[in-house]
Amino acid sequence: MNPVAAVMIVAYITSTIAIFNGFATTFTQARIACVAIDAIARQPEARGPITTAMFASLAMAETGGIYGLVVSIIILFPNPILNNFIQYLV
Repeated sequence: MNPVAAVMIVAYITSTIAIFNGFATTFTQARIACVAIDAIARQPEARGPITTAMFASLAMAETGGIYGLVVSIIILFPNPILNNFIQYLV
């Protein structure tokens, strides 16, 4: 097998794993919203602090998905590993 092709195969596999992080983020955000709605239903007077905590948690969960997307784009398009590998072969 061509070594460059092997590096590209590994890059595509790791990019796919990084994209699955986005799917996990979706389920995490749904769980955060579900728990917050349940807490507000149990204690309507605590709506303000619960909503604030929910939005802070949603922002933190979203950054994980964004990081996965950025890592996937870096692996697929500029691919610094492949460039270093090609320079090593030449």
